[in-house]
Amino acid sequence: MALNYIWAAFFLIAFVIALIRLIFFGDTEIFMHLVNGMFKSSESSVMDIALPLAGNMALWLGIMNIGEKAGAINVLSRIVGPFFSRLFPGIPKNHPATGQVLMSFSANLLGLDNAATPLGLKAMDSMQELNEDKDTASNAQIMYLVLLTSGLQIIPVTIIAQRFIQHAQNPTDVLIPCIVATYVSAVAGMILVAIKQKINLFDRVIIAWLGTITLLISLMIWYFTTHLTKDQIRLISNVVSNLLLYLVPVVFIAGAIYKKINVFETFIEGAKRGFETSVKIIPYLVAMLVGIAVFRASGALDYMNDGLRWACVQLHLDTRFVDAMPVAYLKPLSGSGSKSMMIDIMAHFKADSFAGHLACVFNGSSDTTFYIVALYFGAVGIKKTRYAIPAGLFADFAGIMAAIFISYLFFG
Repeated sequence: MALNYIWAAFFLIAFVIALIRLIFFGDTEIFMHLVNGMFKSSESSVMDIALPLAGNMALWLGIMNIGEKAGAINVLSRIVGPFFSRLFPGIPKNHPATGQVLMSFSANLLGLDNAATPLGLKAMDSMQELNEDKDTASNAQIMYLVLLTSGLQIIPVTIIAQRFIQHAQNPTDVLIPCIVATYVSAVAGMILVAIKQKINLFDRVIIAWLGTITLLISLMIWYFTTHLTKDQIRLISNVVSNLLLYLVPVVFIAGAIYKKINVFETFIEGAKRGFETSVKIIPYLVAMLVGIAVFRASGALDYMNDGLRWACVQLHLDTRFVDAMPVAYLKPLSGSGSKSMMIDIMAHFKADSFAGHLACVFNGSSDTTFYIVALYFGAVGIKKTRYAIPAGLFADFAGIMAAIFISYLFFG
């Protein structure tokens, strides 16, 4: 229901704002911008997202099918089973969904978007098989989705590359702030959902896993920032990410050959499901991206920023962070939109300005909540999202607040 009201609100708010701009300010082109936004976004949702995704879906679901038949997913499930059985009590012990969830998270951590989405959709499909009410999101699906919307990533390669293009003196100086902000977002979302689902976060297994993850992230940050140059960080992140990405199909295929499985036929079997899933999600992509496009074209984001700046002035607060806030507004709505806004802010204020730094940290602090909800729930036919969107937005908000705080600490 939440997605229903939010999607309708995009159109209605855009219409009201456009009408005011036409009547009171004589903006005769505003409705033309709205209509152009509708047509352009509906086309790009199919041509730029759904069709390229179909190829990636076919590839990675085919590889995942090989991994399942070879037993690799079950091995992963046994390794992380004790932790996931507590965080995802709705998933039976050693169920394939556990390994699939882990693989999708691993791909997200490494910033491998081309692999992360197909793997995530496969994990969501497996959880849907366990879902008794097929129209309503299960507890496990909500927890998974909220953790995805936090955008947890170890090395924000794309952001660092864009800072390099914008001639930043030290393109990697946003590494630690991005990791801290996205980690805060993930933990905040997890805590909220855990409280809602009555999961005991003080369980020693959960504490041990979270403590270990926190320690490893801290050690990685320490090593990268004290022992490596920016070029070495960029080189290592690219090599390790691509090596691990290629290692997955190699290990799966080797395991399948060892078990005397027909790898080609097994791949084709999984790839067929990937194409079917891609076609199924097109209506959901079109609906969500068109709604976001008209909301943005109406100028609503500019008015939000002006209102926030006025409030900060009245409260005698520093307003430098407001210049980067359009990225924070757009991030839950559109990944490409927030990325474009980040580049625009760096170009306007300079990459090494406070606004330029904060825009990058905002972009790395969370993921596109509404897009992810529409994509993942739409792929398995879920219509009732329950509290998934509010919980995802709460995680986004926590990431935004952490991004502002850590940016003032590092760059203020």
